[in-house]
Amino acid sequence: MTVTDDAWLVVVDMQEVFTGESPWAAPRYAHAGMAIEHLLPRFTGRTVFTRFVAPERPEGAWVPYYRDWPFALVPDADPLYALTEPFATAAADRGDPVVTEPTFGKWGTGLQAVVGDHPHLVLTGVSTDCCVLSTALAAADAGATVTVVADACAGASDEDHERALAAMRLYAPLITVVDSANDL
Repeated sequence: MTVTDDAWLVVVDMQEVFTGESPWAAPRYAHAGMAIEHLLPRFTGRTVFTRFVAPERPEGAWVPYYRDWPFALVPDADPLYALTEPFATAAADRGDPVVTEPTFGKWGTGLQAVVGDHPHLVLTGVSTDCCVLSTALAAADAGATVTVVADACAGASDEDHERALAAMRLYAPLITVVDSANDL
């Protein structure tokens, strides 16, 4: 797979809330983080980080969702929603944009303002079976070329990770799943 020089690395939700003892922790978060860190130099000037945050006031289907996950109803400045290292430092030192959304999918006006209307996105991050999947499907549907780097993603479980990758493979050629950064 050839990734063009104008492709954007999108680092989805590498945040404290998906680590450690959090109920939303992705077991292979550290492994995905190392793979993403390996990709950062290749995408200097073309990296965007995203953050998932709770809405100030949940509405609609988000009301029962946050009833189930009340620990997450904190302001977006709470340390729970901070980018983890080395991503927080990378974003600050390199001046990479950070797009913050109260939705699983990060494709929308915020991300589009950074990458354009029909970009090539190289997706990495967590959780494969939630925010990465939601971002990939919406971006592809809007006409973006999407490449997902499997070993630079982590799911809620290994099984969920594999199921999400399998679902995204169904969208070929709009979405391409590669096993590792070496396959780019």
